[in-house]
Amino acid sequence: MQEQEATILKAAKQASEQWKGAFNAGDAAGCAAQYENNAVMQAKPFGTFTGTAEIQAFWQKLIDDGFTNVEYLNPQITVVDQSSAILTSRWQMNKASGVIHKELWVLKADGTAKLRTDEFEAIN
Repeated sequence: MQEQEATILKAAKQASEQWKGAFNAGDAAGCAAQYENNAVMQAKPFGTFTGTAEIQAFWQKLIDDGFTNVEYLNPQITVVDQSSAILTSRWQMNKASGVIHKELWVLKADGTAKLRTDEFEAIN
């Protein structure tokens, strides 16, 4: 199990870094590519977005509105089972900050991880 835990932890960390890199580069399609096709994103207070098209549109609007430089503050990744892990963290960017309540990363057959569930909140 330890080897499998290491595999999911590594995949989740890499995918999370890819998502942050895409966001900070202004690449909404790159952000959406880190989600499963039918992923559900709950972004408080903005709403719930289902599927990569809705999720990409949400990130594109934020990018178009000048949001950038996202950083995770003290992220914690907990392995749930042999194929998934949950990331929680505080976050900040140039125009907002908040909390990630639950990023559920799921290991895929190719060894990468994708977001199935993304629940976060903008506090200010």
